[in-house]
Amino acid sequence: MNKKKVAAIFTGGTISMKVDKRLSAAIPAMSSEEIMSMVTNIDKIAEIEIVPFARIPGPHMTPELMLELSNVVKSTIARNDICGVIITHGTDSLEETAFFLDLNIESEKPVIIVGSMRNASELGYDGPSNLSAAICTAASDQAANKGVLVVMNNEVNSAKEVTKTHTMSLDTFKSFSFGPLGIVDNDEVIFYRDITTHNHILTDHIVSSVDLIKSVAGMDSRMIDFCISEGSKGIIIEAMGRGNIPPLMIDGIKNAVAKNIPVVIVSRCPMGRVLGSYGYEGGGKMLQDIGAIFGGDLNGQKARIKLMLALSVTQDVNEIKEIFESEYYR
Repeated sequence: MNKKKVAAIFTGGTISMKVDKRLSAAIPAMSSEEIMSMVTNIDKIAEIEIVPFARIPGPHMTPELMLELSNVVKSTIARNDICGVIITHGTDSLEETAFFLDLNIESEKPVIIVGSMRNASELGYDGPSNLSAAICTAASDQAANKGVLVVMNNEVNSAKEVTKTHTMSLDTFKSFSFGPLGIVDNDEVIFYRDITTHNHILTDHIVSSVDLIKSVAGMDSRMIDFCISEGSKGIIIEAMGRGNIPPLMIDGIKNAVAKNIPVVIVSRCPMGRVLGSYGYEGGGKMLQDIGAIFGGDLNGQKARIKLMLALSVTQDVNEIKEIFESEYYR
């Protein structure tokens, strides 16, 4: 029986870092081969093929690089000899890249994003254990048809649901509403639930000029109007609560809608979806009535990724509204 082959695409992140003594701070320092050499006995699970892509920190990732990475993943996973792909990534932007790939890649084979919270100079470096869990997941038949997964701290989460919740904790990646899809226990992947809906936005280019604005008490329309004047193609508003904003922001949203710029409303709350529950000035119902789009339970950074991809396939605001709202309202 032939051993399964997993492709490991390395993009960098803390998992590739050591402390530079001159700087007294961590920087990218290790090669893909050095990192993999620390993952002991993984040859018992799968054959690993290393695919170098980049060696950058998480904050250096861009939507354009995400698209390049998506193309590499697509070409790699299309090979008959590859059963699945893992991707190392910096944790700061990991959830955005994972969600981008989840929307842009349609494949039955597992695609796993993995990183580490501690660098190789720290006690308790978690890179090797996270890598081994990711490889076990990529090689598992049970991980097929589940979209892009994030495997950290022996938990398996959907790219659609997961977010980074803590600046330093090893269990930082959480799916707030329903918990992880499963766990990795003794090299075995055990799934407890599945994702019921899975939409894709397949495109070969990206519209990256989408802005994200967080609403706070007493906020006005200046930031919205500035984004419009700077040529923004779309705007995400992290509204309060159920999807409500201070009344002084209304004119800015009207200005954007009048210029055919899609405005997507999400919540700054970490859990729950937005809905037109309130009819007062600035309430969600009013925002719907003036043409804003509701982004369901997506957080701001993921809604921004989705709007970038949506704009790459259509400029029609009604079609973009369907892309965001059909999953929740049909």
